Amino acid sequence: MYFPRRLEGELLRHVSRGKSVLLLGPRQTGKTTLVEKLDAPLRVSLVSPRERQRYEKDPSILLEEIRALGSKTRRGRRPLVIVDEVQKVPSLMDVGQSAIDAGEAQFIFTGSSARRLRRGQDINLLPGRVVALRMDPLTTEEDEKAPLKERLLFGALPAIRNVRLLADKETDLRSYVETYLEEEIRQEALVRNVGAFARFLELAALESGRISNFSRISADVGVSAATVREYFEILCDCLVAERIDPITKSASRKKLTKSSRYLLFDLGVRRLAANEGTRLNPSRMGELFEQLIGLELLRLCRTHLPRARVRFWRDPDGPEVDWVVEHGGRYLPIEAKLSERPTERQARHLRVFMKEYRARRGWIVCTAPRPMAVSKGVTAVSWRALPSILRGFRSRKAARSNGRNE
Repeated sequence: MYFPRRLEGELLRHVSRGKSVLLLGPRQTGKTTLVEKLDAPLRVSLVSPRERQRYEKDPSILLEEIRALGSKTRRGRRPLVIVDEVQKVPSLMDVGQSAIDAGEAQFIFTGSSARRLRRGQDINLLPGRVVALRMDPLTTEEDEKAPLKERLLFGALPAIRNVRLLADKETDLRSYVETYLEEEIRQEALVRNVGAFARFLELAALESGRISNFSRISADVGVSAATVREYFEILCDCLVAERIDPITKSASRKKLTKSSRYLLFDLGVRRLAANEGTRLNPSRMGELFEQLIGLELLRLCRTHLPRARVRFWRDPDGPEVDWVVEHGGRYLPIEAKLSERPTERQARHLRVFMKEYRARRGWIVCTAPRPMAVSKGVTAVSWRALPSILRGFRSRKAARSNGRNE
C-alpha cells in the first residue's frame, strides 16, 4: 500500500521552481520512495558500499558526471541530481555547492542524520542554497485507517504499516533497532563504550516522554551525566529523538520545570528498543497515548505551522499540561487522555493554564467518537481531530494578523 505524503506537494513545488532540496528524516520514513517518482538523469545511492567508497576516494567524480549530462537537459533546465544518504560522504555537499553556484545542476540530497553534516569542521550545509525539508513517519492525515492500538505498539513507519502479520511487524522492528539504532548510529557517532550506549538506548526508550534526569540515567548506565547529555544529542542529531522544552516563564510561579523531555521518533521502535512486549498495562498505554499526541503535534506543526513550537508546562508543586503549541505569542494547551469520556476534573489544569497565559481555548485529546464540551473553554475531541485543531489555531492567528494589518 502506498501512503500519499503531504510533503510530496511541497517537494515538487520547490523542485519545479528550480530550488535544490535537503530532505532529512530517519531511515524507512519514505524519503527514497518519495524521490523515486522524480525524473532525475543522475541518482547516487551512498547506501551501496561500492558507490560510497568510489566517491569517498574522489568526490570530484560527481562533478564530472554532472557535466557529462549537459547535453541531456531539457528546455534549458539544469539536470536534477539525487544523492541518497549524503551524510555518508558529506564532502559531496561541497560538490553540490560548486554545481549549484555554477548553474550546472539542481540537487535533492537525502539523509538520515544531520550529525556528520553539521559537526565536521569542513562540512557544508549549503546555507541559502537549499530548502530544508523533514520527512517523518506517517501522520493521522496520511494514514487515517491505522487502529490506535497498532499505532501505540507498532508505530507509524510506512514499511511496518505495510506488513500484515503482527509477528512479522515485531521481527522487522527488532531488526530496525539492532541494525540501525544500535549499529549505524553508534558507528556514526563514534561511540567507544558499546555496552554503555546500548544500555543508554534502552533507558532512553523506557524514559521517552518523561522529564529528563541525566543524573539518574548516568548512575544506571555507568557514565557521566555529561556523557548522557551527549548521547541524547546524538539521538536528536540522528533524527531518532525529539527534544521538547518546557515553558519556564510565569507571572506567578517560581518553580516551573526547566528540564526537557525527549520523545523517540516512533512508538514501535521505542517499544523494541525498551525491550517491552505488546501486553502493556492501561497506565503504560496511557503514557504512550500522551507520547503519540506529542509526536503528532510535532509533525503537524511542521506541515501547518512551521514556526510553531511544541512545549509543555509543569509546576512540580501544582498543575501541569501535557503539550502546549506556542505560535506568535499565543498558546494552545492540550491534554492527552486515553479515555472515551474525559471529566471536568481532568480539565482543571487546562483552566489554570488558560487563565495564567490568556489562552482562549483548551483541548482534551482522547478517544471520544464526537466532540464534547467538558468545561468552559475546554473541549474533548478524538485524537484523529488533531489536524483540524491545528488548522483552526492557524486560521485564528491569520485572522488576527489581517485585522491588525487593516
